[in-house]
Amino acid sequence: MMLEQFLWVIFPYMCVVIFIVGHIFRYRTDQFNWTAKSSEFIEKKQLMIGSLLFHLGIIPVIFGHVSGLGIPKTWMHALGVNDHLYHIGAVYIGGIFGAMTFLGMLILTSRRFTIRNVRRLSTASDLIVNVLLLALVCLGMFATLVTNAVQPEFDYRETISIWFRGLFIFRVDPTLMRDVPISFKLHVLMGFAIFAFWPFTRLVHVWSVPLNYVRRSYILYRRHKTN
Repeated sequence: MMLEQFLWVIFPYMCVVIFIVGHIFRYRTDQFNWTAKSSEFIEKKQLMIGSLLFHLGIIPVIFGHVSGLGIPKTWMHALGVNDHLYHIGAVYIGGIFGAMTFLGMLILTSRRFTIRNVRRLSTASDLIVNVLLLALVCLGMFATLVTNAVQPEFDYRETISIWFRGLFIFRVDPTLMRDVPISFKLHVLMGFAIFAFWPFTRLVHVWSVPLNYVRRSYILYRRHKTN
């Protein structure tokens, strides 16, 4: 019971606190490094392919997680989305975008470890976050494609989703996670671990999307006429 209490109550809240306080601390003390250092000038092709696949895949995956964890099963039924239709979307459509995310992350991680100059430019946190993200995506793909096939009777919306929503209202029931397959448990724990690690890595660049470029005036270049 003590282990359950730590893993499914204390640890998630601890990671969220580190996530929030860590971002505030870093922003106040290290704004000049609030970015992802580019290694494009060292190697461009793998970076472009891997980054494109990862970002095109991860956005639908995040939305899928938000809907699956945040929207109760009964609400889905009320909207006309039955279990069969939801299963198709989660496994097949989610599997496609998950595969894109995995392939992109695999390319980016391989690039960072195998190209010497890229590896030399990387910090320890860069290497760790790449490995953690790759492992997280691997576990997610395994849980979606393998665990769901081996244990089709398991429905995470009746266990993980209810436990997850309980975190927001401070009514967490750790016993809901007791019979969850190990692949899903590891995926959840690693996800929270990345949240704790986030403020101290290049992942902070997610909050620095240059949206101001959309409304900024065009820069005009004029040829200088010489006599």
